[in-house]
Amino acid sequence: MIRMPELPDITAYITAIEARILGQPLEHVRINSAFLLRTAQPPVSAAEGKIVRELRRIGKRIAIGVGSNTETELWLVLHLMIAGRLHWRPRNAKLSGRNNLASFDFPNGSLVLTEAGTKRRASLHVISGEAALREMNPGGIELFSSTPDEFRKALSAENRTLKRALTDPRIISGIGNAYSDEILHAAQLSPITLTHKLTLDEWTRLYISARETLQLWIDRFNAEAASSFPEKVTAFRPDMAVHGRFGQPCPRCGAPIQRIRYADNETDYCARCQTGGKVLADRSLSKLMKSDWPRTLDELEALKRK
Repeated sequence: MIRMPELPDITAYITAIEARILGQPLEHVRINSAFLLRTAQPPVSAAEGKIVRELRRIGKRIAIGVGSNTETELWLVLHLMIAGRLHWRPRNAKLSGRNNLASFDFPNGSLVLTEAGTKRRASLHVISGEAALREMNPGGIELFSSTPDEFRKALSAENRTLKRALTDPRIISGIGNAYSDEILHAAQLSPITLTHKLTLDEWTRLYISARETLQLWIDRFNAEAASSFPEKVTAFRPDMAVHGRFGQPCPRCGAPIQRIRYADNETDYCARCQTGGKVLADRSLSKLMKSDWPRTLDELEALKRK
């Protein structure tokens, strides 16, 4: 399963990249895909020869700031989308194969961007100045710099399901499919609960769970990135509570993890811990089964035994 890198993954990437390229000159940018570069001015060649001054996370994007003196002049902004991944390879690494999209070459190595599959969604923007960089921000609040009240106001501005609110980059920055599942499991809240129906106690629980869950994974990934480059960002970690664990026992109560499938994504949850034992209808299967769709875990287990 492939998923888009989210806040903990992007933070780990930045930690690893910063240790390797901060203060280094960007010698050359090689682009192997006509679809990757989304801007024409300034040209990508304008960044070559400049020193890497800083790195930032902009939502789920990685921004590399370069300049000729002490100030950042240009930003190279990478959005990995779903299948884009970064790798640290020997200097001037070959870009053979269609999945190797670009290389950013430094004196001590090359940062290589790859993208699996046939769809080319990953992007590179070369922009000038802070104002242009701010325009690339979808506008969601930053969880770790927001108060509980700011968090509640942002997520309840519209009456949406918790899953959709948590994964909307215009509402909150950096959270996607995987960590929203983990957050909601930690908070013991249903992914389809509407934001306007949450009690103050539930909002507090959600806020604390979101911060603790993300911090847990940021710390783990940063520890890994300190010793080696995070070459593999996967959809499944064995120690995740629910995401990617359909059918496996919930680490809290032992009930089998359930899922809702839609398009290329799925929502994983524990019915016993999060929905009062109710099995949420999966669109594709519920259309097929209609009134026979099991409403509880007991009904689901009985159906499996038939």
